[in-house]
Amino acid sequence: MWSEFLYHKRGAGLRLWVMALLSKSPKNGAELMDEIERMTLGFWRPSPGSMYPLLEQLSEEGLVSKRQDGKYELTEKGKVEYGHLGWGPARAPATLPEMITEMSGYLSFMEEQGKASLAAYRDQLKRIADRLNRLLEGGDDHER
Repeated sequence: MWSEFLYHKRGAGLRLWVMALLSKSPKNGAELMDEIERMTLGFWRPSPGSMYPLLEQLSEEGLVSKRQDGKYELTEKGKVEYGHLGWGPARAPATLPEMITEMSGYLSFMEEQGKASLAAYRDQLKRIADRLNRLLEGGDDHER
C-alpha cells in the first residue's frame, strides 16, 4: 500500500509527502526525512540525495521558500496548489452540493466527539441549527 502511494508517477510520491508536511508547518530537510520515516513506520526514509534536490526544485517552481532559520515553508502559490494535502481544504466549497458535503463531514466529526465534548458549544450549535431550520422552512434567509 505505502509503496504504491510513495512511488507512483516516478517520484511524485515524495513531492506529495513534502508538500503535505509543509502545509502543516515549516520544516528543514532532515525534519522532513524524519517525519516521513515516522509516518511510514520506518519502512521508508528518503535520502538527502532525493530530498534536497526536490526542495530546490520546489523553490524554483515558487511553491516553497527557505527561511533564514533553514526551514522550508509553503509560499502562497504552494498553499493554493497543495494546501489540501495538509488534511484540510485548499479552497472553499464552490457549489451548494460541495458545501452540504463538507457540512456533513463536519457533522460526522462532531458526532464522533460525543455530546460531552460538544457541551461547551451547545448554545452556538443550537443557533446554527435554528438558522438551518428557518432556511428550510422558508423563513428570513438573512436572520442571525
